[in-house]
Amino acid sequence: MAPVSDEASDRRRENRAPIELKVEYKRLNSFFADYTKNISRGGTFIRTSKPLDIGTGFVFKLVVPKLPEPLALKGRVQWVIKPDDPDGRDPGMGIGFVYETEAESDLIASIVERLMVDSLGQVIFGKLVGNRKKDE
Repeated sequence: MAPVSDEASDRRRENRAPIELKVEYKRLNSFFADYTKNISRGGTFIRTSKPLDIGTGFVFKLVVPKLPEPLALKGRVQWVIKPDDPDGRDPGMGIGFVYETEAESDLIASIVERLMVDSLGQVIFGKLVGNRKKDE
């Protein structure tokens, strides 16, 4: 398991919004509560000093303001940053969302879009999404 290189940020397919949301998940027989650093339609970065191994699939709960219950999501660890990162970046793991159906993907995308608008504002979000669509 190697620390993330600058290449990882270049591989992102979606624009990210800075946002802190509580994330709950189970590792072996222990429960963890960490926080996101940012989120996009395709995934999130979870700040943690004990990241899971790259390739690990797991279910986590994302505590989203304005939703009555945490949002249960499936994800897979795409990359990690170790606590002793020489560049001083926050330790954690980049998570790619894993969807069972197209409807699930659409639902999560709409929730993430609302979170991004709330975090960035409609104008900046519109510019990010507009620029992303032009690049595709």
